Amino acid sequence: MNRVDGKVAVVTGGTQGLGKAIAMNLAKMGAKGIVTLGRNEKRGEEVAMSVNQETSCETYFFKTELSDVNNCREAIAFTLEKFSQIDILVNAAGLTDRGNIVETSEELFDKMIGTNVKGPFFLIQDTVKDMIKKEVKGSIINIGSQAALTGQPFLASYSLSKGALATLTKNTAFALLNNNIRVNQLNIGWMASDGEHQIQTKFHGAPDNWLEDAAKEQPFKRLLGTEEVAKAVTFLASDDSGMMTGSVIDFDQSVVGGYPFSPPKPPGKLELS
Repeated sequence: MNRVDGKVAVVTGGTQGLGKAIAMNLAKMGAKGIVTLGRNEKRGEEVAMSVNQETSCETYFFKTELSDVNNCREAIAFTLEKFSQIDILVNAAGLTDRGNIVETSEELFDKMIGTNVKGPFFLIQDTVKDMIKKEVKGSIINIGSQAALTGQPFLASYSLSKGALATLTKNTAFALLNNNIRVNQLNIGWMASDGEHQIQTKFHGAPDNWLEDAAKEQPFKRLLGTEEVAKAVTFLASDDSGMMTGSVIDFDQSVVGGYPFSPPKPPGKLELS
């Protein structure tokens, strides 16, 4: 089940957390080759080495700034040079810096769109060009967020970017139907990861043991784990997901539109700084 034997994958955000877990799970489930992309060269090389040591999957790291289109194109070219084709693309990288509609700067907005939308768009573009040329029946998986549906006030540009990614997922899936190239998205909820720990402590002043307290408040008494999301990604990458395409799947311990008594409301008025 969920095997990807002999497949070649590109995974963004492959320096830690979810991207690392996805790369490792794909390798364990039979991938022949993987190229992980990210900004931190040291961590990226360590992850690639770890996958190489723990599995038989040939794994490389390629330093990539997702907002740089030429750099994205170079990453796909590097993968094709190493493995000659790409079967799976996973856009798992994501910038989650905070800012509401009042305080978000142009710099943050451009950075958010560059990482969360522009990068995935052009990685998909060069990947599907090669898939079409070689008649590869590939699979593309985008990692979205529940914030795509509305999001918290302090996630204004992030929510916008994930909403755009969801539209890109559906538009691309429809365009590629007759090529049998599938495109799906996982809208994940609150997840325990290295990146989330940094966010909670940096932006929200949370103590180091924030995860323990947060878990107690959740229906399943825990946050999503990177490994379980990685398994869902592998399912979407594998033939077991059949002809599923154009799906944007909520993966969270909440039900959109459901609330116990009255609709949710923001905590207070927005203030000018």
